[in-house]
Amino acid sequence: MKNQVEERFTEFFEKWVCQLDEYLQQLLRVSKEGSSNESEQAALVSKLTAHYKEYYTVKWALAHEDVLVFYCPVWVGTLEIAYSWVTGWKPSMIFRLVDSMRKTRIAGARLAELTEQQVTKIEELRLKIRLEEEKVEREMERQQVAVADRKAVELARLTSRVSNGEATQIDGLVEVALKGLMSGLEKVMKAADCVRLKTLKGILDILNTSQSVNFLAGTCMLQIRLRQWGQKRDGQYAK
Repeated sequence: MKNQVEERFTEFFEKWVCQLDEYLQQLLRVSKEGSSNESEQAALVSKLTAHYKEYYTVKWALAHEDVLVFYCPVWVGTLEIAYSWVTGWKPSMIFRLVDSMRKTRIAGARLAELTEQQVTKIEELRLKIRLEEEKVEREMERQQVAVADRKAVELARLTSRVSNGEATQIDGLVEVALKGLMSGLEKVMKAADCVRLKTLKGILDILNTSQSVNFLAGTCMLQIRLRQWGQKRDGQYAK
């Protein structure tokens, strides 16, 4: 049974993905038309950027109420969870996607026309993002190790030996300890999300408008198809 945060975010996410699919169709259309209507392309890129920002705005607001549901999301399939990195996609994946799109068309879109200067800037961004990923991973490791620190172990010992008269006091201490752990996990989640947003913005700042349309078409297609493949697989095993 879902709690309120799970229900609210599931409802939001399903609508968000449907809108993402609509944007994908628009991206594919303008990509085929080429650079004949740059103003329309720029407007669509702006809409996609706002759409992604909306996702994180809603996510952060609900995570403040219950961050744990985002570490065990019920609104995505097992395949999406398997490729998840700190409650979302791993930023360095974007650079692999760019590499692939330079060689292969994804949904009819390709990035073969990158200049040497653009390639250099993307490589510089790749190195910066990797360092930020490592920073997030170190903080996540620190949070995980904190579960077994001296205070937590002492609380576990006291809880196992508590008498009825001390139960309320111990419960209060446990609540404070858990609140600290949740706060730490929320901090790590937001840090990871910031790296994701920084990666998207960094790539879009390097690409021109037409290239941005192709790039976003590839990212949307990959996200939607991964979700569809996972749902199909989960449906087969559920029978």
